[in-house]
Amino acid sequence: MQQITEQFLNYAAAEKRYSPLTVKAYGNDLTEFDKYLKSNYETHDLLQATSDIIRSYVVFLFENKKSATSIRRKISCLQSLYKYAMRHGFITSNPANSLPLPKISKRLPVFVEQSKMSEITHNVPADNGDFTRWLKFIILEMFYATGIRAAELITLKDINVDISSQQIKVLGKRNKERIIPFPKPLCEQIRQYRKLRSELSLSADTFFVNKRGGKLPYIYIYRLINSSLRAHTSLSKCSPHVLRHTFATHILNNGAELNAVRELLGHSSLASTQIYTHNTIEKLKESYKNAHPKA
Repeated sequence: MQQITEQFLNYAAAEKRYSPLTVKAYGNDLTEFDKYLKSNYETHDLLQATSDIIRSYVVFLFENKKSATSIRRKISCLQSLYKYAMRHGFITSNPANSLPLPKISKRLPVFVEQSKMSEITHNVPADNGDFTRWLKFIILEMFYATGIRAAELITLKDINVDISSQQIKVLGKRNKERIIPFPKPLCEQIRQYRKLRSELSLSADTFFVNKRGGKLPYIYIYRLINSSLRAHTSLSKCSPHVLRHTFATHILNNGAELNAVRELLGHSSLASTQIYTHNTIEKLKESYKNAHPKA
């Protein structure tokens, strides 16, 4: 099990350019499936699993109240693993190929109200010489100003943050590059962050670094966003992705074209972006209800 999974995960990271979070999730999924095989079929060889065994595993996941989103990812993980194994001659057919994917009910993206977002991002550090406080502040500003993904923010190169043109170059999913503009006020904030970083003689390869010059781990980003959103909102979900939803919703509400938002977010299809129009429609309904005499 260990050899094939390590090869597959390395392939997913290096060649398919899956995000570190996706690769980690796939690793956990394969470990869980391996435990299921050992417990129920007395085998630890994933390549010996049949279609019936995998179907029984899916039933097991449903019985244990796993979400449809989680089950879809686990099935997708197995399908990708066996596709990789077929390509390299380990097996002759894909036992997970015919598995139906559970339907996911579409939920409106959770986002922060514009007034609340102003409270969060305008909370400029009182001490301009405090590197850590400026780091936290600039992370919040960058998320909201660009709609960048957490994995993209963590790996953002310093050379790709261009103040003169007010834009960043982002390496997104599937190794696709895109350019995202940012507002003028962020320029001075970036200059101040770089100045403080330089005074500490920190590496300038990665734009965001900690006080020791190391790359920021995802848990640091998550805790920062989670604590900031919980301090100013009553949202039940307070992950970094909420700020991405907030960015998309706010610029659509303020008149941005859907295709432009798709390019800014790095979506491969317009269908992924259209979910944000529902929030815009809900806002229009609310405005109509508040303004029309017969509403």
